[in-house]
Amino acid sequence: MDKAQRKDVPKPVFPAAPVTYPMYDEAAIHNEQAWQTMNVHDPGIFRDDDGTYYVYSTDVQTKAKLTPGVMVRKSKDLIAWEWVGRALPGIPDLAKEETGASNLWAPDVFKHGDTYRMYYSASSFGTNGSLIGLMTAKSPEGPWEEGGVAMRTKSGDPGPNAIDAQIAVDAMGKQWLLYGSFFDGIYITRLNPETGLPSEPGFGKRIAARDKATREGAVEGPYIMYHEGFRQYYLFVSYDSLFRNYNVRVGRSDFIDGPYVDFNGRRLDDIHYMPQSDVGTKLMGGYEFSEGEGWVHPGHNSVLREGDDWYMVHHARGKTNPQWPYLHIRRIAWTPDGWPVVSPERYAGEKEQPIPVELIAGEWEIIVHLPESDAAIGAEKARLEADGAIIGTGSTALVSGQWQLDEHAATLSLHWRDVNGEARTAAGRVLTGWDWERSVPALVFTCLDDRGIAIWGKRTKD
Repeated sequence: MDKAQRKDVPKPVFPAAPVTYPMYDEAAIHNEQAWQTMNVHDPGIFRDDDGTYYVYSTDVQTKAKLTPGVMVRKSKDLIAWEWVGRALPGIPDLAKEETGASNLWAPDVFKHGDTYRMYYSASSFGTNGSLIGLMTAKSPEGPWEEGGVAMRTKSGDPGPNAIDAQIAVDAMGKQWLLYGSFFDGIYITRLNPETGLPSEPGFGKRIAARDKATREGAVEGPYIMYHEGFRQYYLFVSYDSLFRNYNVRVGRSDFIDGPYVDFNGRRLDDIHYMPQSDVGTKLMGGYEFSEGEGWVHPGHNSVLREGDDWYMVHHARGKTNPQWPYLHIRRIAWTPDGWPVVSPERYAGEKEQPIPVELIAGEWEIIVHLPESDAAIGAEKARLEADGAIIGTGSTALVSGQWQLDEHAATLSLHWRDVNGEARTAAGRVLTGWDWERSVPALVFTCLDDRGIAIWGKRTKD
């Protein structure tokens, strides 16, 4: 569109410098009040009625003796976090007796009426001798009381693993228990809303699984959200090894109990399609821009929705020392055809808004989240010219092509030929953000290409 013909787009508002916390903070090892985003693993997000955000997470502690009991943190803005404490005084007796667990995993909190329900997992690592327990309270900070056992599985038995619970709600307001892992995949079953426990016996229905004979074979950390605009349910899961190549995938369905398919129409419960790494639309894996800390093994996400604003909440490990897990929150945007994509940068208070076309031209760093990649993917360089041309580095990303921006919807379209000469396209959103690597405001984009591969961009200079 000719600049003289288009409607003026106001200058976007970039977020102010957010609070930052030190990485690999040895001085805070025994000072829980200074943990903030440190020692967060498998975070479950919950927003209370007064606007306070809570994160409940797996019991982990870097370089010190572990204290079990479900870690709790809170925030007013999703950026600055305050240590609350532990929800429980330790592992409930029944859970410890049945599973031999040494810590509690992957809690999820759900409010029904005036009662808060916390679902926790107890397990012996590497087995499916597991239990999902229910605790109830009248406050998100407790005290918590026993509410029963939502699901249990026995070590060595065929079938699922009773860990990683989430309470999902369908379009009719019905509640479902979602859970599972490497052992036979992800399952879903209806809940009795009055008790918070399954409404019928058995494990429920399997909706995602992988062939355990290939690669890691792991799928875990399920989370379902419904999008009214697209009339789709979205199942987020984490693939592969916690400590080697963890990554986040998604599929969608017309129904909460599936079948869930990825961008290419492959079912997330298809254990026969090869390679298995191509099943599930990969939203992010390990990555590293040219400056600052790289991040590895991101995953086990929850999702927060506030009106039209969506956020992914997950953990990631610093590339320099992957022993240390941290809380990450990223804005979720949506492609024109209804797929979620996540910001390349952690949330810093930015809002989605129109983006003037004249801000696009400049030097960009590009990250392509190839589904088969196990390593942290490094950034490539490309220049987006004011005339709409793309000039790349001749590598696997944007070699040469054209870009186009719908300013008012902040929707970016990319067209290029890859190193094999194949014509490619991608579509997604341009967002304002905070460049955490360089400590400056930044423009970013997040897209899916025509093969369902996530592409990130960050503008680094004019």
